[in-house]
Amino acid sequence: MRFLTASLLALTTAPLLAQEMQMPTVAPGAPIASRAVAGTYKVDSDHTQVLFSVSHLGFSLYTGQFVQPTGTLVLDPKNPARDRVEISFPIAKVSTTTPALDAELIKLDFFDAVKFPEGKFVSTRVTVNGLTATIAGNLTIKGITRPVVLHAKLVGAGHEFWGEKKAAIGFTATAMIKRSDFGLKSGIPLVSDRVDLTINAAFEAR
Repeated sequence: MRFLTASLLALTTAPLLAQEMQMPTVAPGAPIASRAVAGTYKVDSDHTQVLFSVSHLGFSLYTGQFVQPTGTLVLDPKNPARDRVEISFPIAKVSTTTPALDAELIKLDFFDAVKFPEGKFVSTRVTVNGLTATIAGNLTIKGITRPVVLHAKLVGAGHEFWGEKKAAIGFTATAMIKRSDFGLKSGIPLVSDRVDLTINAAFEAR
C-alpha cells in the first residue's frame, strides 16, 4: 500500500515539478568550445562510463564496463596547459552481460578486486585542438601503472537547467591498451590481448 501511495503521489506531482524546472525545448549542452567554463568539476557518476571491448574467439567484440566512476576535472580554457583530469573506477563494480563472468573477473586470477579495489587514470599533459584533445597520462590497473594517451572529443558544454544551474561539460575519450601490460593474461589469445578503452565522462562544476 505504501508503494502504491508513493507511486500515485509521484505521478501527480511530476507535472508540477517539470513546470518548476521549466524543461528546456533543446538540450542544454552542445559541442561548442566557447561554452566551456573555467573551474573545478566533479564526475557525474551516474552518467559516466569506463568501457572496455575485446575480441572474443575472433568471432565478436565483447564489451563491459566499470560503473560509478569518480574523479575531477580542472579546466582552464584560456590556458589548457593547466587542464587536469582524474578518473577512478571501482573494480568490484565491473559489469558485463554475464553475471558469472562478472564474478570471475574480480577474483584473484584476474583483477583481484580485494587487493586492488580501484583502477585510475591521471593526466600528465593535456593538448587541446578545437573540439578535440590529446590527454597523456598514467593508467593504473592491478597495481601496475603504464603511460596511456587518450584521444578525446568534446560532447557538450553548457549549464544544467535544474537547481543551481551549474556549469557542466562532457567528453568521450578512447585509447588502445594491452591487458597483458597490466598483468591480465588469462585467456590470451582466445580473448584478445588488445583492449579498446572508452571513457564517456560527464562533469558538473563544484
